[in-house]
Amino acid sequence: MAAKTMQDLLIEELRDIYHAEKQLTKALPKLAKAAHSEQLRAAFESHLEETRGQIERLEQVFDELDTRTRGKHCDAMEGLISEAREIMEMGLAPEVQDAALIAAAQKVEHYEIASYGTVHAYATACGLTKVAELLEQTLNEEKETDKKLNMLAINDVNKKAIQASGQKAA
Repeated sequence: MAAKTMQDLLIEELRDIYHAEKQLTKALPKLAKAAHSEQLRAAFESHLEETRGQIERLEQVFDELDTRTRGKHCDAMEGLISEAREIMEMGLAPEVQDAALIAAAQKVEHYEIASYGTVHAYATACGLTKVAELLEQTLNEEKETDKKLNMLAINDVNKKAIQASGQKAA
């Protein structure tokens, strides 16, 4: 469907992020399994549950817009997940792999933050208050997940990766 109005554009972007979230639910268990840090594994597992809730929230948004729930292939998420898969196949030291997995996960979070920020702005511009509120809730969750991953990297995982590499922390 060619977007003719702002609401059409909103729906197209929602379909993209819906498919992105669906792809992520398949990738997160693999990331959790590849994580060596218990904290990182728990973060991935927690985000999987949160992502499932975000998919349900997107389905609510589609209902609010009285439009069919369906995804539109998200090439960006496919690429980000492919990068994460490559990290898991590199044969890195466990601690270094965890640092790389956090970086891959943060790339995903930044994509989601950009996507949810955009659809939230579109919904607000269209005067769709309920839709905007639902999208803002997810946007805030994505920002919080990014913050948690960043703190895990800074306070634990990166330090262990440096030690495992035989380097001294700065």
